[in-house]
Amino acid sequence: MAIARTPRGTWIEEGLRALSAGGPEAVRIEPLAQALGVSKGGFYGYFRNRAALLDEMLDTWERGVTEEVIQRVEAGGGDARARLTRLFAIAGAAEGPVTATATELAIRDWARREEAVAERLRRVDNRRMDYMRALFRSFCPDEDEVEVRCLLAFSLRIGSHFVAADHGTRSREEVLELTRRRLVG
Repeated sequence: MAIARTPRGTWIEEGLRALSAGGPEAVRIEPLAQALGVSKGGFYGYFRNRAALLDEMLDTWERGVTEEVIQRVEAGGGDARARLTRLFAIAGAAEGPVTATATELAIRDWARREEAVAERLRRVDNRRMDYMRALFRSFCPDEDEVEVRCLLAFSLRIGSHFVAADHGTRSREEVLELTRRRLVG
């Protein structure tokens, strides 16, 4: 009876979970194997070493938060406002090891210490901003306004997780919805 191998993607996802929980230092082969309930020998069938895993984790994250999100937004059709609304909904509901906010924040923190990760993050952020610019431009002819809306939307995605303030009688979700409507309106 053949033993099923742990799929490559499972190793990558578990690596992203470890990254989210403890940064790149937490991505270690032995603990990943233990978390998956397998021996670490299976790891080497897919990856040369830990560095190769880290690189594939970043590749998976980059695709997952750029091209795959854009494909999902575009697949729904509609005008630019509808696509922006869908983009904000997808980004706001980000779950799973690839698109989770914890993963995003862990990679941003990692990028502060490692130039190669910072370069990749810059590429990801530029791809995201370019996509939003194209959408905002379709109904907002002022380039300054386009850039402001993009920066506000992007800052909201990243920074709102650090804000602990109350919003009076409104919930955080209500304020985020008001903000999204203002950006797209």
